[in-house]
Amino acid sequence: MRPTHAVPKVFRRSVGPRALMRRTWHAPGGLARTAFVGLAVAIALALAGVAAAQVPRDTLVIAMEAEPPGLDPGQALGLHTLRVTYQVFETLVTTPDDRTDVLPGLAESWTTSADGLAWTFKLRRNVRFHDGTPLDAAAVKFTFDRVIDPNHPHNKSGKWSFVSGYLSSVKSVEVIDPQTVRLTLKYPTSSLLALLALPNCGIVSPTAFTKSPADFDSRPVGSGRYKMESWERGNRLVLRRNDDYWGTKGRSQTLVYRAIPDATARVTELLTGGVDLILPIAPDFIERLEKTPQVSVHRKIGLTVWYVGFNVDKKPFTDKRVRQALNHAVNKTAIVRDILKGTGVPATGPLLPGTWAAEPGVRKYAYDPAAAKRLLAEAGYPNGFEVDFWVPESGSGMQSPVEMSTVIQSNLAAVGVKAALKTFEWGSYLGKLRSDAPAMFALSWFLKSEDPDLSLYPLFFSKNTPLPNRSNYANPDVDQLLLQARQVADRGKRAELYRKAQQIIVDDAPWVFVDHEQQVIATRASVKGFKLHPSGFDLRVEHVTKD
Repeated sequence: MRPTHAVPKVFRRSVGPRALMRRTWHAPGGLARTAFVGLAVAIALALAGVAAAQVPRDTLVIAMEAEPPGLDPGQALGLHTLRVTYQVFETLVTTPDDRTDVLPGLAESWTTSADGLAWTFKLRRNVRFHDGTPLDAAAVKFTFDRVIDPNHPHNKSGKWSFVSGYLSSVKSVEVIDPQTVRLTLKYPTSSLLALLALPNCGIVSPTAFTKSPADFDSRPVGSGRYKMESWERGNRLVLRRNDDYWGTKGRSQTLVYRAIPDATARVTELLTGGVDLILPIAPDFIERLEKTPQVSVHRKIGLTVWYVGFNVDKKPFTDKRVRQALNHAVNKTAIVRDILKGTGVPATGPLLPGTWAAEPGVRKYAYDPAAAKRLLAEAGYPNGFEVDFWVPESGSGMQSPVEMSTVIQSNLAAVGVKAALKTFEWGSYLGKLRSDAPAMFALSWFLKSEDPDLSLYPLFFSKNTPLPNRSNYANPDVDQLLLQARQVADRGKRAELYRKAQQIIVDDAPWVFVDHEQQVIATRASVKGFKLHPSGFDLRVEHVTKD
């Protein structure tokens, strides 16, 4: 197996267009000349049959853009973590490989009370954690209580940033018997099953967590098809098949996850046989990879949105006209066409167009620099202003963040706004977003299903600040609509409420809604059975085989 590319040290630096040009000469479309040369050499080697020592057939090696900061599903902040925890932990309910509707998982059945406030789940029998302890109702209660119960002995043992929002409607968890657990809600929650299917709600071993809460992030114990074997930070993370798994076992004996932040290096490793699967792929590489016989390229639109967020509590973004101005200033169509090479759909709001609650009639922010200048002048900024624009160098769901943000920086400069790019390594970026609350930042959000509660409620409900509502957005009308929609069972009525909420949110413009990503993953041609999940949330490699 080829030597790995270690994750770089955490760093921060300012980047302007000239500084970016000094670092590397960019060809049209944003790809560096060195990347073209490196890729051409790798393809030539691959076509000539020159390759590194091949990965064994019973091992699948996955190269990602970043290393997980930790592996406790309840503390996960990004997809690079959840791609791994999906194999280690299981949830009460799950989704099939080709759809986003809910199926039984650890719970083989469930019932709901007439008032929608009590959900009773019957657990599968004879399921055990990787440490040999039983996965029972007490384990479910432990997993959820550590998040929702401030008096739980381990409530302060972790940062439950996202999962606390997902479980916000759960009032209590009760053990009925070893195989039966009941969730009592504060109010009816139509999206509960979709929320419980999120990998952040994976059930953890109480024994393992209690033994060493501080170590659980690096030594996770779940009940999934794969269990933790080793983790060399900055090098590789290795999972071994759980041969005592209660259901259909994983096909590969070993899953290896490698963090390779550089896009060219990931492609080279794939072409020369060092890895079996890579993600993400820089748009400039896709066409060449599709023409390479040794590679299969997989595409599917996902339920994601890439955005520029504004902290609405910090000037000048306290003024809606400033936020609307910047929406008009950004040329989203050019970003999708020239930087993303068509691997995205320009966004008009937070939800993917065509999904069941997306509102097509939201305010449209056409690319209009003149309108942007006019709004800035009305807000008292006729000459623009200066702002730091925080951007990760890579990261799950972030597509081509520096290149995209550099275009946005140029667009803003054209209307008088001087945005200084501050770039960070992904793991550092997530932590500093939480601690420093910058005025302007780039991020993305993924959905497990089309249910809009999984995005609109966490991202725009006022009580979900500072995470995941990083914009500190608060509108009482939106709050009321989102709460009403959670409590209505009828999908048509829910959709009507969500559409009204989107109209207000888009008009308030707490974000620049940039694009919805098309998932693109490449595998060696010898990899068989891989499918992209329609959500873009899961990386399902458990049933993959190799010729």
